[in-house]
Amino acid sequence: MKKFTVTTPARLRDFTDAVYPQGSFYFSALLRAGDIRVNGVKTRSDMPLKGGDEVVYYTTPKMESKPSHSTIYAGQHIYVADKFSGVSTEALACELGMTAVHRLDRNTCGAIVFAKDEDAAEQLKALFKERAVRKEYICICKDNFARPSGDLRAYLIKDEKKGLVTITDSPSKGGVPIRTEYEVEERRGGLAKVKVILHTGKTHQIRAHMAHIGCPVLGDEKYGDEALNAKYGVRRQLLCSALLALDLDGRSFAFHSSLIPDFPQPRSQNGCKFS
Repeated sequence: MKKFTVTTPARLRDFTDAVYPQGSFYFSALLRAGDIRVNGVKTRSDMPLKGGDEVVYYTTPKMESKPSHSTIYAGQHIYVADKFSGVSTEALACELGMTAVHRLDRNTCGAIVFAKDEDAAEQLKALFKERAVRKEYICICKDNFARPSGDLRAYLIKDEKKGLVTITDSPSKGGVPIRTEYEVEERRGGLAKVKVILHTGKTHQIRAHMAHIGCPVLGDEKYGDEALNAKYGVRRQLLCSALLALDLDGRSFAFHSSLIPDFPQPRSQNGCKFS
C-alpha cells in the first residue's frame, strides 16, 4: 500500500504518473480491481483530483518491487536511465528526484537523460532544443516498406483533447514540419526491424509517421494494426530509444539501451505462443 496527498488539481492518471512509477505500471489493473481509493472511497475511473485529496494505492509487495529502470550512466551532473515500458517519464523523474530534459512515451522503453542540477538541466535542454543530440530508435513494424530506407518529411497536427496526432504530406493548419529517417535492418514473417533516426522530436512522431506510410509499430494501440497486434499478443509498442549521443562539457557521450526489441512469436489459436 502506498499513500499520497494531492497538492495541485490533476486527473488521477496524471497524478499517478507524476508520483508513483509502480502505480503507472499497474494503473488500469488497479482501477479494474477497485484498488485505488480517493479519500477512502474506491474509484474505477480516471477522476479529477483537487488539492488535499488523499490517494491510496493497494499495490501488492510484488507490484511495489517492480523496477522502473536500470542504470546506463550515473555521472556527477547527469543520469541516464534505461526506462522500462509502462513507466511514464514524469513518474521516473519523481522517483529519481531529478529533472527530465526530454521525454519518452509511457510504453516506449530505452535511454532517457535526467539532470541532477539546474545548470546541467539548462545545458541539456538547450542541446535537445537545438537538435544537437543524435536520437536513434529501434522498432518492430509491419513490413509494408516500399524502400529499405527513407528520409521522410511531413507535417504533424496534434489534437490535445484526444491525445492523438495526425500526419499530412502537405502543409495544413496547425501542422508542424517533421523529419523521420528510417532504415530496415531485418525482415521476418511480414515484420521488419527498423532503425529510426529522429530529427524532430514531436509527440508520437515515430509511431504516427510509420503508421502514415503503412508500416505501423507492432503493439501500438493508438496508431497500430489491431489484427496484427492480436496475432502476436502485443499490447505495448515495440519501440526503444536505442541510442542518445551528445557532447557535454567537452566530452562526447553515447548512451546505448539494452532493451532492444526482437521479433515476437505469433500466438496460436488457443492463445499460446508458438515455440
